[in-house]
This record gives sequence, C-alpha cells and structure tokens, in this order.
Amino acid sequence: MRPIDLRSDTVTRPSAGMREAMRNAEVGDDVFGEDPTVNALQERVASMFGMEAGLFVPTGTMANEICVKLHTEPGDEIIAGENSHIVVYETGGPGLLSGVQIQAVPDEKGILDAERVGRAVRPDFYLYPKTRLVCVENTHGRSGGTVYPLDRLRDLWVLTREKRLRLHIDGARIWNASVASGVALGEYGRYADTISVCFSKGLGAPVGSMILSDRKNIERARKYRKIFGGSMRQAGILAAGAMFALDHHVDLLRDDHEKARIFASELTGRSQQVVLTLLSKAGVLLTPERDTALRAVMHLDVTAGEVRTAATRITETL
Repeated sequence: MRPIDLRSDTVTRPSAGMREAMRNAEVGDDVFGEDPTVNALQERVASMFGMEAGLFVPTGTMANEICVKLHTEPGDEIIAGENSHIVVYETGGPGLLSGVQIQAVPDEKGILDAERVGRAVRPDFYLYPKTRLVCVENTHGRSGGTVYPLDRLRDLWVLTREKRLRLHIDGARIWNASVASGVALGEYGRYADTISVCFSKGLGAPVGSMILSDRKNIERARKYRKIFGGSMRQAGILAAGAMFALDHHVDLLRDDHEKARIFASELTGRSQQVVLTLLSKAGVLLTPERDTALRAVMHLDVTAGEVRTAATRITETL
C-alpha cells in the first residue's frame, strides 16, 4: 500500500512535462550571468511582482538569510513573528550568518500587529541594538497557511517607512496567498523591500527559490549568494523546472486549497496524538504541529481521491 504523503508540499516530484522541459533547457554559466534560462526566469518573476530584479538561489532559507544580510549589520536586531519560519526553522541563521538577534514578537495566526511592532522598535540609544528589519511570512506555515491581509501588510509598510526600517516578505507560498485571496502578486511587491519566493513547494519544481528587490540590492545579494555557497553554474536545468511550474501549476493551487478544505472537514474534532499514534498503520503520513495541530499539505503528487481515501483511513482507524 503506497503511503498517502501529506507531510509537506516539498515532497512533490517533477512531472514528465517538467522533466522534459529541464532536459531541453538552454544553459550557460550563471556565475557569469550567462545562463539564458536563469536570466529569463529572473526577469519574468521580477516583472510579476513589479520588482526591478530577481536572483535565483537554491533554497528558501538561503533566500531569507541573504535578505537579512542585505538589510543589517552585525549587532543589529530584526523583528519577526514568534511562530515564523525565520525564527523557528532556520537553525539560528540570522545570528550565525549576519550577527543579528531576533526579537520574536507575538503574532495572531501569523499576522503581526503594526502597533505592537512599533512598540518593539528599539530607542535610538547606544545601549540598544539597532532595529533594522521587519520580517513577515505569507502564507504563514505554522498557522495552517494563513494569508497575510493586504491592509495589514500596508500598515506595516507605512510603519517601516516612518521608522526608517526595511520590510522583508518570506513569500515561500505567496503563490497560494495570491490564488486564495485574488490579490495580484504586484500588490504584494508594492509593500516590500525584498521578497523571497519558492518554486519547490506548491508549484512542484524540484529545486529553487528567488529573491526579488531593486537592482542595487540584487547585485549585493549576488555577492552574498556566493559567500553562502549558493552560486551555481549551468543552473538553467533547475530554472526550467521553475519556469514550467509557472506556466502550468499556479492555477492548480486552487485544487490544493479545495483538497485541504475536504480533508479538514472530514477530520474536524480528531486529536493529534490519536491520529499520529495510528497513522503509520493507516498508510497516511502527516507532520505533528505545535499544540494539538496536525500539518497536512496538499500538493501536485496527491489526488483528490487520495485525499478522501486518507481521511477515510484515519476515520476508520479511529
């Protein structure tokens, strides 16, 4: 019995069409800026978000950490939600790579309150670390994929302009946010100094993320990508997978959202511990999340029928 793998949308595998696109990709040396497929992808995604330029990187964590480096100096402080990816899942990267500390402020299902953030900004006095950057996550993974409301993002943007701070969006799943909310990607781009986006989650590419910003920041990011070990040579093979995903998989995110709705409605009221104790025997793989939550992520490699089967197996097992 093949397990129905709902642990994450990162378990997706490239489709036959994506593999063919990758096989036929035109390539060059991206360290020299000569890979035509990477260049085309960078220009395309930057245009989608209304940003000046983009930089292809191997992972979303690297994208976030490069953006922290862009906006800070050692000894500075950044503000982020206490449940955000950059606080919980990046293994202390801001401290290690950029020499900054994080002030983790309470969030409401992943959403930061602008007034609370304003109160968290340090006074301009030498005894305090310098507050430089505010980081938000859209969608918010640990809150079940909460979509960041555009008006709340706008409030933070106004605050960061007033306080002379920078605003970074961890947009690993911002494609889901746009599809679910109807907010154009360019609207998110209006309210950020940098955005990181990922191609290897819901979009189903095997590897790759991107940093979006103005041209000056992207040129600096290229240097830090090299320092952090993320420069690649004939990376067009990977970029072609991301390009195929943009062409064919964005609209399919609506199906993933419907599958999530089906799954949640089938399992309302079941406890985390009971489900996880019996899950492997039922042939369904999930991830435990904080408190009593379970994490089930819909993706290209699971069908609506398998989702219903997974829910049925769990219900029958219980």
